Amino acid sequence: MKKIDKHIEIVRSSVASFNSMSGVSCHDAQAVLAKHYAHVGITMIDNLSDLEALVDLKPDLVFLGMKFVPIAPDLGLEDPNKIWVTSYLDEHGIVYTGSSQLAHELELNKHLAKQHVHDAGLATSEFFVVPLNQAIPSHNLPLTFPLFIKPTNRGGGVGIDSKSVVHTPFEFDEKVAFIAKNLQSDSLVEKYLDGREFSVAILKQEYSTEYSIMPLELIAPKDEYGARILSARIKAADTERFMEVTDEDIKYRISTLAIDVFHALGARDYGRIDIRMDTFGVPYFLEANLIPSLLKGYGNFPKACLLNIDLDYESMLLSIVRLAFCRSPNSTTYVPYLATSNIAYAV
Repeated sequence: MKKIDKHIEIVRSSVASFNSMSGVSCHDAQAVLAKHYAHVGITMIDNLSDLEALVDLKPDLVFLGMKFVPIAPDLGLEDPNKIWVTSYLDEHGIVYTGSSQLAHELELNKHLAKQHVHDAGLATSEFFVVPLNQAIPSHNLPLTFPLFIKPTNRGGGVGIDSKSVVHTPFEFDEKVAFIAKNLQSDSLVEKYLDGREFSVAILKQEYSTEYSIMPLELIAPKDEYGARILSARIKAADTERFMEVTDEDIKYRISTLAIDVFHALGARDYGRIDIRMDTFGVPYFLEANLIPSLLKGYGNFPKACLLNIDLDYESMLLSIVRLAFCRSPNSTTYVPYLATSNIAYAV
């Protein structure tokens, strides 16, 4: 098979907290894309100089595995003057996979995403934020217990554990203090939802305005308190169970909420929306991941693609790349799907 004469650079960082893509996932993606494109490289970006070097390479497309680099490395995630990779590439006329800066900013700041979704008239659980190193009297909170507490700016379940569900003022103070001390983050405090949890993969259909909306139900093992929490430990060990959503009413309601949230956040091409139900089966938006894990056999996004529409790993990656190339006016990049000619797209 003749390769397409295009240069793709996959970008990630050697600084773990800047990454949305693991090293294994990065090299797996490189191996797949290199079968179809003439030059597929990997660039590590830790600072502005690395971004400048990326632009000097003049790639035809950048496959995003990260969102930003800080101007001040010591501030990391907390740097208010981040350089957003997408905006930098926009300025230099280089196309890239997935969403642009605004959507990534909302995704990174979970409380802003929730507020944006709420302002759009969509369902998300009630919440408030405890700013870093600012106390809120735990005996006079704006919401009643039980509550769920997590950092405002971490993904992958970081900062989430069996103590994230709190029932008393003491537990509240303890968890907020832990997040402030260990993660240097504000705390997002939500009304705890004790219903079923879903991860909804969204992928734009090529040459169409339609989207494939592909939900999975996720079932974490019970922790020592009987709660099913997708903690960092559970996610890293990949011990949660996933199931196809077969109830048509539930599938319709969570799919509708997911695509509405996706659009409300200004997302583009692909991403994952996490949803949880309350006791009464009402679905609420939890958070978004617009550079979801694409690790073969692990990430919920590729699992959802395979289970819902029989879209395999290779075809999924090629689709994401082609969607990005469609934004390049000089691109001719069609690569046929592999073994997916009879796809029945999810609602």
